[in-house]
Amino acid sequence: MLKRTFAVLTLACAGLAMSGCTTTTGAAKPSSSAVKTEIEQGAYNTLERLYKEVKGSRELVQKANGVLVFPNVVAAGLVVGGEYGKGVLRTGGQTADYYSVASLSVGFQAGAQSKAVVLLFMSREALDKFRNGKGWTAGVDGSVALIKVGANGEIDTNTANNPVQAFVLTNAGLMANLNLEGTKISKLDL
Repeated sequence: MLKRTFAVLTLACAGLAMSGCTTTTGAAKPSSSAVKTEIEQGAYNTLERLYKEVKGSRELVQKANGVLVFPNVVAAGLVVGGEYGKGVLRTGGQTADYYSVASLSVGFQAGAQSKAVVLLFMSREALDKFRNGKGWTAGVDGSVALIKVGANGEIDTNTANNPVQAFVLTNAGLMANLNLEGTKISKLDL
């Protein structure tokens, strides 16, 4: 029974991976403005959802020097896995630049999921270091603290004091105990 379940999972993941590898001839590549619009709308929806689900998150976002929102980071894998998504950096409430996020992992894994990631650059120094680099890797170029939410659904202000803070949302809600170390963020040319 276990072998059959594993075989079904393996075939499902292989099919999912292969479906992303198909090409259609003559299909037009989305325009840069269409990609930007999609990222912007996704970021807006992600922040609204965050504000609705986590008390105090709007105030924390407003205190940040920069807010980097990846509305749809897709993770898939079968033993070797990866994640990828596109996002927008906002400073002073305005769009500053667009970025991609990517990571690779190895270990027992099978399946696919998506999540939204919101990074808050709480200090000007952390934001400047991020923006002035050619690429940025969590845990190497800066440590990222996952924001903890208390039993009352509010942000734990004792843990929300690092220069770079993160929220991770899945369909089930806010994620805890997630490690973003090794996640590579690069500027997009859009």
